[in-house]
Formats: sequence, structure tokens, C-alpha cells
Amino acid sequence: MTKVGYWNITLEEMLEAGVHLGHDTRKWNPRMAPYIYAKCKGIHITNLTRTARFLSEACDLIFDAASRGKQFLIVGTNKKNKAAASVARAAIRARCHYVNKKWLGGLLTNWYITETRLQKFMDLRRTRRFKRLPTRLNRELSRLKRYLGGIQYMTKLPDIVIIVDQQEDQALKECLTLGITTICLIDTNCDPDLADLSIPANDDTIVSIRVILNKLVFAICEGYSIPPFRT
Repeated sequence: MTKVGYWNITLEEMLEAGVHLGHDTRKWNPRMAPYIYAKCKGIHITNLTRTARFLSEACDLIFDAASRGKQFLIVGTNKKNKAAASVARAAIRARCHYVNKKWLGGLLTNWYITETRLQKFMDLRRTRRFKRLPTRLNRELSRLKRYLGGIQYMTKLPDIVIIVDQQEDQALKECLTLGITTICLIDTNCDPDLADLSIPANDDTIVSIRVILNKLVFAICEGYSIPPFRT
């Protein structure tokens, strides 16, 4: 078995999960050339040796940050419906914040507005415990829970944002604007130079996403010294 460092990253596991499967060769970003191993039946094949290397580096970074009490935000919205549930489970088990429905514009760059929305969410939840809410407020509470439920306990900007799909361009842009460290899964149609640390991987299938998230979550749990779970 080929392993990378402490994180038990195996080429066999990634191969079985289809982490190496990229996009149609006609739909690729030339900047991904260094991360592509070959072409097969009209699709690009990602170099899993490089994936293992960058995933290991991401785990090292995350472990160090978590051991120093840094806060994480995991992002994977409805652009990847199949990833939404895994993103929520991974974040909850690693005691992280998450966004898995829709990225609201200005979520981070207009943090003071987000804080106002979060306060409104908490106030409505508190009020509902003691009295029946009008239909209008119930609808508002449901909407706030849907879009802000994963960050309801986030009291400041995150230190590191993990993005499951680089096509979450708004989230990535806001992190770049604010100088927040980003770790991003990149498929063969992505730009590897945008995130601080890019992990070449298939971001279209739930099995591939789970394999990557499992390693990252394990590193966070180790850093926080909490029992890790599999997503």
C-alpha cells in the first residue's frame, strides 16, 4: 500500500473512488496540465501522486491550524447537490462552520450584515420557543435556517475556508479579497493558481468528494483533539 505521511492517504483508495477522473478533454483549463497524467477515452486523468502530495500538505496545514484553535468554514452548495449532505456531516463532526445550500453574496465581505442576519435568526428561534410565530416570520426563520444554519455559531470571519468546488467563485473571490486562507478541490477544468492550496481531484462524484473530506476532517479532529468520524 502506498501511503503519504500520517494521514493514511493511499493511491489505491483514491483510484477506487474515482478521484483521478477528470472532465472531457475539450473542457479543461491548460493551467491544469502539470496535474494531468494522461488522456483516456476522451477524458483527462489526474495524476494521483500529485493529489496525494497536495492533500497531505493540506492535512498538515489544517492540523497545525486546528491545534492553534483556528476556525474553519467548509463550502459546498447546491451547485453540487450531491456534496451538500457530505459537507454538512463533515463540518458538524469536525466542529466546523459550513455553507451547503446557497452562498449569499457578501457573506464574508459584508460580515456586519451577516452578523445582523444571524442575530435575527437567533432572535426568531428564541421567540418561537415561547410563543407561536406568524406565518410570515415562520417563513423568514425557515429561510434563515436554510442559508445560515451552518454558520449560526460563527462569531468572526473564519481563518481557513475549504471549498469543495472551485466553481464556488463568489466564495473564493470573497476569501481572496479578505486574505482568508483557502483550500480548494480542483478538477481538470479549474485554475490551480487561485486558491492558497489546491488539491487536484474529481469534484463531481460523491465518493471522490467523501474521500478528500474524510482526510481533511480527520486532520481537523486530530488538531482539535476530538474523536474523528467518517463522512
